[in-house]
Amino acid sequence: MTESQAKDARARTGALGRRGFLAGAAGAAAMTAVEWSPVFRITAGAAAATLPTPPSFPAGIALYQQAYQNWSGEIRFDAVWTCAPAAPADVVTLANWARANGYKVRPRGAMHGWTPLTVVNGSNVDKVILADTTQHLNTISVNTSGSPKTVTAGAGATLDGILQALQDAGLGLVSVPAPGVLTIAGALAVNGHGAALPRTGETRIPGTTYGSLSNQVTALTAVVWSTSANAYVLKTFNRSDPAIKPLLTHLGRAFITSVTLQAGVNYRLRCQSWYDIPTSTLFGPPGTTGRTFSSYLSSAGRVEAIWFPFTTTPWVKVWTPTPNKPFFSRQVNGPYNYTFSDSINQATSDFISQISLGNTSGTPSFGGLQLAIVQTGIVATGTWDIWGWSKDTLLYIRPTTLRLSEGGGAVITSRANVQRVINEFTTWYANRIAYYRSLGQYPINGPVEIRCCGLDQPADVMVPSAGPPTLSSMRPRPDHPEWDTAIWLNVLGIPNTPGMFQFYRDMEQWMIGQFSGSYAAFRPEWSKGWAFSAAKPYTDAGVIGTTIPNMYRAGVPATDNWDSARAAFNALDPARIFSNPFIDTLLP
Repeated sequence: MTESQAKDARARTGALGRRGFLAGAAGAAAMTAVEWSPVFRITAGAAAATLPTPPSFPAGIALYQQAYQNWSGEIRFDAVWTCAPAAPADVVTLANWARANGYKVRPRGAMHGWTPLTVVNGSNVDKVILADTTQHLNTISVNTSGSPKTVTAGAGATLDGILQALQDAGLGLVSVPAPGVLTIAGALAVNGHGAALPRTGETRIPGTTYGSLSNQVTALTAVVWSTSANAYVLKTFNRSDPAIKPLLTHLGRAFITSVTLQAGVNYRLRCQSWYDIPTSTLFGPPGTTGRTFSSYLSSAGRVEAIWFPFTTTPWVKVWTPTPNKPFFSRQVNGPYNYTFSDSINQATSDFISQISLGNTSGTPSFGGLQLAIVQTGIVATGTWDIWGWSKDTLLYIRPTTLRLSEGGGAVITSRANVQRVINEFTTWYANRIAYYRSLGQYPINGPVEIRCCGLDQPADVMVPSAGPPTLSSMRPRPDHPEWDTAIWLNVLGIPNTPGMFQFYRDMEQWMIGQFSGSYAAFRPEWSKGWAFSAAKPYTDAGVIGTTIPNMYRAGVPATDNWDSARAAFNALDPARIFSNPFIDTLLP
């Protein structure tokens, strides 16, 4: 950042950034979102008769009614029967009770998600029990004596806790999601990942991966059906067992109670922020010179671009492995350093209020406001150039910040094609919002987010391995060994914005068609929105029943694809205790 840019940013007003100001404002716009919170808890004996009381519920497992709301607020229940298993054995007891009484058991973690993999909005939850893993199934133990070094964590342990425990032991991970509030089991269920590729000349740290957290797993324990015992039991699966592969990314179709991850020696990262690079350069076509997205991948390997609508200079964050503190960098000793993302200014609240009234005409100005707020916040907090341990720069989304809808997915391709894919997508996006603008419509008011990471390469696993996670978005394609990169292309919007889901549908259909040739393939990002109709996500029957399964049949063995994973889930849980109406459609 130049001194003139810093002075210009200081002159701007506002105190928000990235997703946070949008998230908080979305809640501020509707009083029900502010006043309603999924925290209350009513014991079974005191609960009103809004839900039938579960019969003969296992003694020793406290049962209560509690509200449920996912992160964007688009899935919400005022009361669901909930319990907090004190140990993995309690989950076994719960599963066998549920089978005998016709109930479903849904693991509940941080509720930081969009996909209806826990409960389905509007569905009948009379015979659903949520098992809160965060209260007791949250132990963390680091083992530094073996090779590889590992961390074993209960299903409800958070990434915050796991990464802190690793850091205390001199260990770390390379590719991790930005929100540390995620539970490890929740992150694995939807294939959590970061934004990491090797920069030019970089050697991967043994025990780490540039792919997903699922590829870090060396063993896990799950509750599964035993034919010999005629009951649900705990079973540990090692990475060498082919049966583990569907469980590594199970989309809510299993109940994991603990997991062991490999880890590597910790390292320092420098994170620099830029907001003076024109989109014409950053997202330019292959052959563009200067500060392109690919140039930063070469020099640093870790890049995120956040492009606010109707602006021309994105917020670019670049993480560079840097053993020693650069003179001009500010050392940080903890995560979540972009504190400006936790407050709301009046202009933002006013805009959200207009959205709630169906008026989106202020979107172009709001895009500029978002960028100005970021510029101001970065300067005010001195976070344009920070340096610290990996965890302290990679974790930057607080639990209070994320309240937006998201659409998009992953494009699997070769690193040589990254600039081409990004240029094609951003060109389509710019033309599409211009088209809607010509109609007087503004369906998108949040940023475009672009990141890259590696694939779940078998060579990254330091124990005997049966192969990559079957349903990972980052699973390599044996028929395209040159494909080594996943490009994450997401567009964010304020919930209830008119026309937003139609835009997401336009985008998804275009991406499926555009990235289906010899140089790239499209896959959904499991934790975000997909299978869009014009009215809502997760409702396009053709995408759910045909398109997505075919994505996981293409280029992989028939013995290890979508169909084999579905068969495995049905064998491990034949009573479908660990399912819901949406999962029944996705994985029948």
